[in-house]
Amino acid sequence: MTKTLSRMPELGTKAHPFSLPDVVSGDIIKTEDLNIQKGFLVIFLSRHCPYVKHVIKGIADLGADYKNAGIDIIAISSNDIDKYPDDAPHKLKEMAQEYKFNFPVCFDESQKTAKAYGAACTPDFFLYNKNSELVYRGQLDDSRPGTEIPVTGKDLRDAIDKLLKNEEISPIQKPSIGCNIKWKQGNEPEYFL
Repeated sequence: MTKTLSRMPELGTKAHPFSLPDVVSGDIIKTEDLNIQKGFLVIFLSRHCPYVKHVIKGIADLGADYKNAGIDIIAISSNDIDKYPDDAPHKLKEMAQEYKFNFPVCFDESQKTAKAYGAACTPDFFLYNKNSELVYRGQLDDSRPGTEIPVTGKDLRDAIDKLLKNEEISPIQKPSIGCNIKWKQGNEPEYFL
């Protein structure tokens, strides 16, 4: 496990279109099919990462709490499953069902979507407004494995709540910290080298 910070792409960056299979339903999830009233949240995660395991209930709670709020949530796993078989689609499906995710968990086999979003770690959170412009990127909250800080989702929830109320989101945002995305050999993006 390599402790990695999110890259914090520039606010206002447009979301990159994707078309990825949902590991639970088998449906293809496309950005143009999202029900974006206020915006959408893209979460890069993995099943095996201790940082994700630490906040997984908090991620599930996000889905439940914002189910009808006007934002869609999409989780994406991009890890190399040859080296990390715990992140294979059938294992991701088990995770999604165990935590009762009410949002798709997509598998990015080519890793092109992770690269396009500038994802670096798991978990990595990207919140977009209804114009598909990045308004928040960074941590869920200050909790980390081994700390006594409870998982509340405070930072991300504050950004989502402000987005839903059409209020300004502070540009001062803390990066997420997690395991590095497990790139296939020779597929590492320039920003990761």
